[in-house]
Amino acid sequence: MAKVSSGQLGVEPIGKLLIKQAVPASIGILVMSLNVLVDSIFVGNWIGSIAIAAINVVLPVSFFIAALGMAIGIGGSSIISRALGSGDKDKALKTFGNQITLTLLVTISMVALGLYFVNDLIPAFGGKGSIFTPAKIYYTIVLYGVPFLALCMMGNTVIRAEGKPKFAMIAMIIPSVGNLLMDYLFIYVFDWGMHGAAWATTAGYLLCFSYIFYFFLSKNSELKIRLSDFSLNREILNEIGSLGFVTLARQAVTSITYLLMNNILFNLGGEAMVAVYAIIGRMLMFALFPVFGVTQGFLPIAGFNYGALKYDRVKASIYTAIKYAALVATIVFIGLMVFPEAITSLFLSNRSDLPSEELVTNAFVLDHAPMAMRLVFAATPIIALQLIGAAYFQAVGKAIPALLLTLTRQGFFFIPLVLILPTFLGELGVWLSFPIADILATIVTGFYLRKEIKTRLNQAM
Repeated sequence: MAKVSSGQLGVEPIGKLLIKQAVPASIGILVMSLNVLVDSIFVGNWIGSIAIAAINVVLPVSFFIAALGMAIGIGGSSIISRALGSGDKDKALKTFGNQITLTLLVTISMVALGLYFVNDLIPAFGGKGSIFTPAKIYYTIVLYGVPFLALCMMGNTVIRAEGKPKFAMIAMIIPSVGNLLMDYLFIYVFDWGMHGAAWATTAGYLLCFSYIFYFFLSKNSELKIRLSDFSLNREILNEIGSLGFVTLARQAVTSITYLLMNNILFNLGGEAMVAVYAIIGRMLMFALFPVFGVTQGFLPIAGFNYGALKYDRVKASIYTAIKYAALVATIVFIGLMVFPEAITSLFLSNRSDLPSEELVTNAFVLDHAPMAMRLVFAATPIIALQLIGAAYFQAVGKAIPALLLTLTRQGFFFIPLVLILPTFLGELGVWLSFPIADILATIVTGFYLRKEIKTRLNQAM
């Protein structure tokens, strides 16, 4: 693989550069999303639909701890991109060293707390009734590997900040492929059930960590940190924290959303309704991978050029990213509107020897999930503006507007809607909350992004 310099972020044509950054990011996210999707299909077909619901209960806890690493990664990577853009390599190195130390300290502490309160957290997130036991099995094993996942998510953002998206893509592919292979081995061949699903996931995290560790030791990385870089620096920690808090707040709100949704839907329809949301949740991760890929590709371009004071390129990157993301979001929207029944059936076993309770659950899920999917994704074509707008403020180091815009959809709109609408509309109110929140958040983000371009980027040119 040819060596790539971060300096190319400031000179190549924006369209070409965004494709170069976004395609590997999209492929990496696609493979990771496929991993979650196929993992759920394996679990649903080889263990049962209740097992899918159990994993859905565990995800918010494990993902929140892992998101600590992503928050530290994105916060620090914004600093690194701008430092490399302005030629301050020492600050980039010190920031990276602080990211590693902080990730280890925070995630290991959180895992210890998560294991101690296991019997309280699982029911709180909807792990009730027959869901509790398989959820506890999966949760306990996966949590041991979460610090490695956090280091991977942190390291992956730093690789992108260096302008090396292909290596970041490989880092995302390795654990996904490894997890799927071990799913087949541990669940299907060894018949380990939920234990097998959990160990396959944890082993995937370890594979990812091994590759990222190799990358930073190799000549491919520009960031050769020294022992002194690991000592914590208050100024850098404050900047990492203020920017990383945006990502952490987003994941915290996502975890709260899972908590609310699992409990609201359990009360509306029991375990089967939670299984419906589990399938919708997988599609929220999987179907939008190209949009998230464009967003990930946009971040280092905007951050580097903002640090280099090339505001014309920053503005061009915003418009180009929105255009590309809107195009792929529309394609995704069409697919989800046309094929929701076929997508739902992938997650459900059609074996003739299933117990009657499982057959009843599968029939319920197949009847309810397609309508839910159409409603949840109804506003997909317009979300590009929402995602790119919030990402811009994070990329250029403006923590407060980035935080507020990131929280707009789920925190300010979705959570109040999902608490109110089901009272009047039942299940329909739950699913309608998604597109209404998307529309409102896009309007707000568009207003603030337009204001930023007009008052900051245009005047600075």
